[in-house]
Amino acid sequence: MILGTKARYAVMAMVDMAGRPKDVPVSLAELAQSQEITVPYLEQIFSKLRHGGLVQSVRGPGGGYILGKSAGEICIASIVEAVEESTQMTRCDKHTEGCMSSKARCLTHDLWDGLEQQINNYLNSITLADVRDRKVKGLNVQSSPPVTVTHH
Repeated sequence: MILGTKARYAVMAMVDMAGRPKDVPVSLAELAQSQEITVPYLEQIFSKLRHGGLVQSVRGPGGGYILGKSAGEICIASIVEAVEESTQMTRCDKHTEGCMSSKARCLTHDLWDGLEQQINNYLNSITLADVRDRKVKGLNVQSSPPVTVTHH
């Protein structure tokens, strides 16, 4: 799974906004220039972010967008979800029992489903403020001793 550009650009733009004064609207043109993203693409993204309540539009001279909540209240997962990107790792539809023609789960279903849960938990645990303040740390994964395989 590769996270799409909509999600990556949405997070980049919102982190940029989180680093600016909170009640001063920022135009999409400013964000486009600072993040090297086209304005039309940002318009598509911000329409979804506004619909999701993550940003608010401010009309008139000096208008633009402000965050819909504080940077500490917006988790990265909500941004990804708002722009309709998927972190789904299995090929199963969420509304079916399994991905096989018999409706059974494939042998690797639990592996990919577990990875999807790890990704979702990670993105839900990080806020815009964490990214803005450079407080994002990698997953603290315990390393296991190497497995020795013997052949008979």
